[in-house]
Amino acid sequence: QLVESGGGSVQAGGSLRLSCVASGYTYSSNCMAWFRQVPGKEREGVAAIHVGVGRTYVADSVKGRFTSSQDSAKNTVFLQMNDLKPEDTATYYCATDSVGAFDCYSGSWAARTFHYWGQGTQVTVS
Repeated sequence: QLVESGGGSVQAGGSLRLSCVASGYTYSSNCMAWFRQVPGKEREGVAAIHVGVGRTYVADSVKGRFTSSQDSAKNTVFLQMNDLKPEDTATYYCATDSVGAFDCYSGSWAARTFHYWGQGTQVTVS
């Protein structure tokens, strides 16, 4: 089970930190990814972290503004979003599956790679 939190409304240039708490599986061997989706468009992968090795991936579209991290003691991953722009407005999802470490932190995955998803949290930037 994945439970996201931290979404909300923020002005352009502001920051938000999303959290995703994982339970019910072997946390330490999985890839945790963050996706976002706006109505009518496909889910876009924006970041990931392999919780076993701690290495991260960030998509070019958000590089320099978004970072992914974890608190392994709490089975929680975070998406820190800085300098938010109106085009970042979307529903953000965390997802997980047993993706290999290299594939995870090299971004060699897509939405179809992941079978376990959170419920999503809305981020609105005005």
